[in-house]
This record gives sequence, structure tokens and C-alpha cells, in this order.
Amino acid sequence: MTDKKLDEYGMLAVRQGINLQRGESLVIASPIECGDFARAIAEQGYKAGAKKVTVFWRDSEMSKLSYKYEDIDTLTDIPQWLVDSRSYVVDTKACYINIISDDPEGFVDVDPKKLIASSRASRVALKKFRDSTSNNNTRWLIVAYPNAAWAKKMFPNLSESEAVDKQWEYIHKTMRMDTKDSLKAWKEHENALCERSKFLNEAHIKTFRYTNSLGTDFTIGMPEGYKFTGAREKSLGGVDFTANMPTEEVFSSPDRMTANGTLVASMPLIHNGNLIENFAITFKDGKVVDYRAEKGYEILKGIIETDEGSHYLGEIALVGYNTPIQNLKTLFYNTLFDENASCHFALGNGFPSCLKGGSEMSEEELKKHGLNVSLEHTDFMVGTADLTITATTADGKTLSIFKNGDWDLKIIK
Repeated sequence: MTDKKLDEYGMLAVRQGINLQRGESLVIASPIECGDFARAIAEQGYKAGAKKVTVFWRDSEMSKLSYKYEDIDTLTDIPQWLVDSRSYVVDTKACYINIISDDPEGFVDVDPKKLIASSRASRVALKKFRDSTSNNNTRWLIVAYPNAAWAKKMFPNLSESEAVDKQWEYIHKTMRMDTKDSLKAWKEHENALCERSKFLNEAHIKTFRYTNSLGTDFTIGMPEGYKFTGAREKSLGGVDFTANMPTEEVFSSPDRMTANGTLVASMPLIHNGNLIENFAITFKDGKVVDYRAEKGYEILKGIIETDEGSHYLGEIALVGYNTPIQNLKTLFYNTLFDENASCHFALGNGFPSCLKGGSEMSEEELKKHGLNVSLEHTDFMVGTADLTITATTADGKTLSIFKNGDWDLKIIK
């Protein structure tokens, strides 16, 4: 990665991602290995008018040592300084960028019970911050940076340096940095996703049905007042931003009580440094009633059993099969990328911003209107080349949403 490309990447994160406004503060959460990228983002932030940039550093190797030597009681005792650091983001109305660069199986030797317990405790302790990002009070972004272990997982037949170079090449493509003007390309891309969102919102859809040859046969309803969005989200302060880069999805939150049937995962899921493969989840009247996994069953069980809300769905996301990520024909082993190569759902918390008036509602009001509330939010992929999605509208029309795995968007009858 040349300095020029690193600067371009940082520019996209600041100007397209969080859309930093002059006079705002910026907080960057970064692995220590990604220092050059964190600094590039910081400089681009200052150039865009940030009054202050703060970096929260983390170290996965130190985390592994904690999991290895600390007991569950210690791991679940979340320090107040960590809670205060995330509250600082909310209280100062700062923008937040989270750089991810994980070994897909970095925690494979860690006791799953420790991982699950620690994750739950963290979600509870940082609820104020989580709520602020989920309702778009805080403008936030997740963006990725290569590392050798991740690159070798993606490209096992290449040397370490060649794999990292290849990973950079692929990230450039997914970030539209292989175009003459990447910022312009992003604006055009988000306009296309917004047009699809508009179609879905104006259709007043009551139910979706999914089928494919993997065994997915599934229906789910939408709450009254649902809002699909894609790429261009709007904060409570009225500023547009893009929460995930790359992104290819148009997403909303379904009616949590209406899921029926089976969803078969089309890709592995990486969760807390563990791999879940060849799994399926069955729902009845919204709730998970059965699940299986050839690998990572205990991790999947831990996700589903986080709380009552994690037994229900909080997100429905539509992703066309013909996208820069899918066209690379490579599994990234990272949800940020893989979820944007495939239609997906999420177990757990819904998005208040995806319901008219939702950002001003209490949790009980959100549930009353059909949205899910949970400490968990885990995406899993179901899209395939032969996925068919149809929809029934409030006025009785039948729509073709996806045909042969890609967008169709037309009235059937």
C-alpha cells in the first residue's frame, strides 16, 4: 500500500464514511498493528476540519492472554474506564471509526464460555454507546485493514507477503479505489442503493418469501412504517453518513414475530475469532426453534442464547449477486465483506432508524411496533446464485424482488 493509496483510503473513511463536519471531534478505535492507517485517517480528519482526534488502541495478543489466564468473573468485570471512554464518544457528539483487522481464527483455542460471557458483559456495559450508534445518534463507520494471518486464510497458496499484497488489491476493488475518482464512484453507488430503497419503501411490503436449492424456505413480515436504507444513512443531527465500507446492502428491520421456516447459511460465519460452518436456523412465529452447525455449534448456541431477543431477527438485508465483492469469487472470512457479497439476516437487535419515528421510541415502544431488542446483533449470510425472493404488498400485489440471486424489482401480478 503506497502512502498515496493509504491517504485515499483515509479520505474515503472521513469524507464518505462518517462525513466529518468542520469543528467535530473524531475518535478512532484501532488495533496497534494498524497504526499507519489510524494516522492516515487522523490526518484526513484534521484536513476535513476536525477539532480533535483521539485514538483508542487495542491488541488482540493481549486479549488472548487475558482469555488464557483470567477467570470468567474477572473477564466479565468490565472496567469503568472502558465504559467512560465510549460514553465520551456519545457525550461529546464525536464521530467514531472502528478499524478491524482480525485473524479469522485468532481465538479458536480460547474457551468458548469465556468468549461468550465476556462478550455479553461488554454489550451490557457499553449499552449507552451501542444504543447511540444503532439509532444513528452517533455517526460511525467500520472499515478494514489487512493482516498476514487473515490474508493467508484468504490466499493459503501464496506467500505471506504475496497474500497481504493480494488482500490490499481486493480491498481496493471493494472500496472502488480502482476507479479514477473513488469518491465520485461512491456517490454514484449510494445513489443506486437509495433508488432500490425507495422502491421497497414505496411498495408497502407485508411479507417476503425466500427459496433456494440449499434448502432455504422462509417467510418474514415487515412492520408498518418500515424504512429500507442503503449506503446513505442519516444521523439524528441530519448529516448523511455510510456506516460500513464497503457496503452493497439495502437493509431494514423486520417484524420480529413473523419469521417462519428455515434459513440455510450460504457462507461460514466468523464470530469472536471462531468459525461457524454449514449451519441452518429454523424459526416459528419469529423465534428460533431449532439450529444446527457442522462446526462451531457452541459458538452459534452462545449467540442465540445471549438473551430473549437474540432468538429473533433484527435485520433483513438485500445484496445483489453482481457486486465488486461477489465478483472476486473469494471468501473473505470477515463479515464486513462477506455480508456484502450475499443477502443476509441478523439475529438480535433491530435498527430504530429503520422504523418511522423509531429513533425517538423506548425499547418497549419499539417492540410494540414489531422491532427486536437485544444485546446481540450477528449477521449471517443466506444469498446464493439461485436465490428467489418474492414479496406481497399491502394492496395484494406480488413482486419479484430477486431472481437468480440478483435484483429484479418488478410486479408479477
